[in-house]
Amino acid sequence: MATLATNAVTLLDVAKRMNPDGGGIMPIAELLSQDNEMLIDMPWYEGNLPTGSRITTRTGLPDVVFRKLNGGVPKSKSTTAQVDESCGILEGRGEVDKDLALLNGNTASFRLSESKAFIESMNQRMQREVIYGNADATPESFMGMAPRFNTVNAATAQTANNVIDAGGTGSTNTSIWLFGWGENTVHGIYPKGSQAGLVHNDLGEGDAFDSNQNRFRAFMDQYQWKCGIAVKDWRYVVRIANIDVSALTKNASAGADIIDLMTQGLELIQSLTGVTPAFYVDRRIRSFLRRQTVNKVASGTLMYDNVAGKPALMFGEVPVRRVDAILNTEARVV
Repeated sequence: MATLATNAVTLLDVAKRMNPDGGGIMPIAELLSQDNEMLIDMPWYEGNLPTGSRITTRTGLPDVVFRKLNGGVPKSKSTTAQVDESCGILEGRGEVDKDLALLNGNTASFRLSESKAFIESMNQRMQREVIYGNADATPESFMGMAPRFNTVNAATAQTANNVIDAGGTGSTNTSIWLFGWGENTVHGIYPKGSQAGLVHNDLGEGDAFDSNQNRFRAFMDQYQWKCGIAVKDWRYVVRIANIDVSALTKNASAGADIIDLMTQGLELIQSLTGVTPAFYVDRRIRSFLRRQTVNKVASGTLMYDNVAGKPALMFGEVPVRRVDAILNTEARVV
């Protein structure tokens, strides 16, 4: 049974959304909205498991030799490993008292305004999980990027070879991410036989329950997103970690030199060919990137170009996207 308490849509909520002139639901300024442009770039593929996707990664190449005349060639083979990438079920449920929704005849508009809020909330949560999701700590979720690229010690993990240490030692750090999206590199997944993307189900009218378990009629909605991420080739992901945001300067005279670090990242990724590359940064990093560019180097390093028909900030040949889900309170990666 659903229990409606402080999470219920109240009469005050309805009143706040009504136009004073009775013209229906007012447009809502979405103050909680975020820019999560990674989800625009992210390609999606159906998994081969009901719970996600089993991927095969090549861990070694076969040996080859120069053959002598009348000499044989030893047999060889490549080595592979299988990894199961899981998906999570991100879900939200909305319930609106029927009589509240019917006030002033704005039922559809009011429910639409609620749907927008749920969609924004799921968008933010999904983006946060892509970066920081940890299936070991939260099994119902999926494994994001930060737990995979969480050390600079190559003796601990191979992925450390693609982690750049920017030198921050405190707890006011952030990261820059460079992804090379592709079917054979890194991409989003959804379970076999399921529907891709966010799904909204209008459940119609039903009985809801207040905090005293008393019934009332309500309009009900379900929002669901079955999603995960598959990393088939870790060499197409670069993390620039330990960027101390409190030490940044506009001319890179102290703190992280963002231009230099991003240049290193471009040369560290396996290839920019055959993939869709993009940098992902928070708004503070992108601001300092612009300022350091103006103060330090020729303007040709940073430019605008059209990507998928929209103007995008470019660093070299790679777009720089803003992702507000990237924290600037990260602990040091060691």
